[in-house]
Amino acid sequence: MSQRSMKEIISIYLPDIGYIFETLNIMDDEWDDSCDMVVAPVVPAYDHYNDVDEGHSVSAMGRGFTTFIDEQDGGYFTKDSNGFGDRRGRGGRGGRGGRGGRGGNRDRGDYENGDGNYNSDREDRGERGERGRGRGRGRGGSRGGGRMGGGDSPTEGDGEVKKPEPVTYIPPDPTENVDEMFGSSISSGINFDKFDHIVVKVTGENPPQAIDSFERANLRKFVVDNVLKSGYKKPTPIQKHAIPIIMNGRDLMGCAQTGSGKTAAFLVPIINTLLQDSRELIVGEHGCAQPQVIIVSPTRELTLQIFNEARKFAFGTVLKVATAYGGTAVRHQSDQISRGCHILVATPGRLHDFVDRNRISFESIRFIVLDEADRMLDMGFIPSIEKMMQHPTMVQGTDRQTLMFSATFPEDIQHLAGRFLNNYLFVAVGIVGGASSDVEQIFYEVSKYEKKTKLQELVSDNVNKRVLVFVETKRNADFIASLLSEQQMLTTSIHGDRLQREREEALHNFKSGRHVILVATAVAARGLDIKNVDIVVNYDLPKSIDEYVHRIGRTGRVGNRGKAVSFYDSEQDSALAADLAKILRQADQMVPDFLQGRGTGTYRSNKYGGSDIRNFNNAVSTEPGQEPEEEW
Repeated sequence: MSQRSMKEIISIYLPDIGYIFETLNIMDDEWDDSCDMVVAPVVPAYDHYNDVDEGHSVSAMGRGFTTFIDEQDGGYFTKDSNGFGDRRGRGGRGGRGGRGGRGGNRDRGDYENGDGNYNSDREDRGERGERGRGRGRGRGGSRGGGRMGGGDSPTEGDGEVKKPEPVTYIPPDPTENVDEMFGSSISSGINFDKFDHIVVKVTGENPPQAIDSFERANLRKFVVDNVLKSGYKKPTPIQKHAIPIIMNGRDLMGCAQTGSGKTAAFLVPIINTLLQDSRELIVGEHGCAQPQVIIVSPTRELTLQIFNEARKFAFGTVLKVATAYGGTAVRHQSDQISRGCHILVATPGRLHDFVDRNRISFESIRFIVLDEADRMLDMGFIPSIEKMMQHPTMVQGTDRQTLMFSATFPEDIQHLAGRFLNNYLFVAVGIVGGASSDVEQIFYEVSKYEKKTKLQELVSDNVNKRVLVFVETKRNADFIASLLSEQQMLTTSIHGDRLQREREEALHNFKSGRHVILVATAVAARGLDIKNVDIVVNYDLPKSIDEYVHRIGRTGRVGNRGKAVSFYDSEQDSALAADLAKILRQADQMVPDFLQGRGTGTYRSNKYGGSDIRNFNNAVSTEPGQEPEEEW
């Protein structure tokens, strides 16, 4: 009897053992996310608050999928013009069965990580109660029903553990259309010239002279051409200082407000250096790639954005750019990387997966970049960063450049960062941790029971404007998206419990204007560049002031004007009131009466990294007559 037929018999008569064989086959042949051991989750008590009614479908406009196909088509994806394919025929929520999702209110799963606390692919594993593709089961079904009437959750209605499906999603190929590639950039706005008057602090030993234009920055012609084609007319303050610092071989901790051009500030000089001092691209045994640049970011969406920006600035050159992030087929990403890459943009979890599987080595590293570095160096991510920096194949700190960028650099994060930096320069642009003055901040005092009505009024008053709505929980994201969709408003949602295909499609549809409203959790709060976001709405205010600053920074970018509307609930948000009042005063905006005189707040310079923690004499670069930065 052949081994194959033996497995078939075992699979029929002893399904549990058959599952073991199948799992081993996946690990052997596909090794797709199988490094995560699947554990049956503890099913939390069903919480009806902020949840969609049982059996109610959110498969239509609330999730961004506006059409359906007949049942005989199987409820699978069909290819559409946006390159992702629409999810069709998904049923609504099941009945009063286990949800299969995680408990708690905080969307920590929206971030990618490789440590034991927040695993990189946790939303791809059984613990999230994946939404179904067929009809809702009714009583006993998991959230969203399942394929062909079953549940996609690892726990069925009777509590039995289901085997997980391997992740097979392969993203669409990145565009090769030049107009599309370069047309995604946010053009500088009417207030761009105000950047010339922003105070900049540069501290450290022997900082190089700042540049005043891209054309006179000693960049190669290919790079300058790509920069200009991207719509950059002149460098922003962080770019004026970071580009010469990086091109002079120095480590850097760069701190600047959201929307100030930090991504280009490190990509442009890195790409120029790789072209100026080209080195052989090495691929070791069994396709083990040795990238020369590793860029690490906390979310998949930001990773994809940096990847596309790197492709844009390297367009027409010999440089190869690759990406690695969770929720996608590992084999596909591995094949791409094994062809060799100069620049790899990755989330921590998938990066370490490839390193552990000997698909990536750090032996040829020339640059390490941590984007959103304050988030990457907090206690949730620091084990992953330490593992990378201390890996046996990692180049010594003195033989590589380490660069860190963020809008905030608190003192404790600076202490952690200092362990990985070598004789670095610190650049602080403007009022670090503060909100852009180009964003008009409006507050409404609204109780939690009045928020839905207020949001509906706001959206109705701003028809056809692009609105990004932030909520605190995943279930509320889907609920609000469904609510707005029922009013014929083109809405989609993005959060950590959505499949990666859905997350990418939702963001693509919002960027392209196919949907004008995006309801999001913290997954979209940091770093994302989306053209023409007219209004950011804080349906739920965050728990920290720096998260608020990051959220409203999705509008009013690169000198453009924007608007942020926040719903303030005195019962839920009073701890944030004092900090919000200080943010408003710093931006020269009116402070509502209900935010006045509430608490002392935590918003102050040393907390958000307005100055270098080292004992250097600050070298301040500023325009004549400009007032020195105030201590806030």
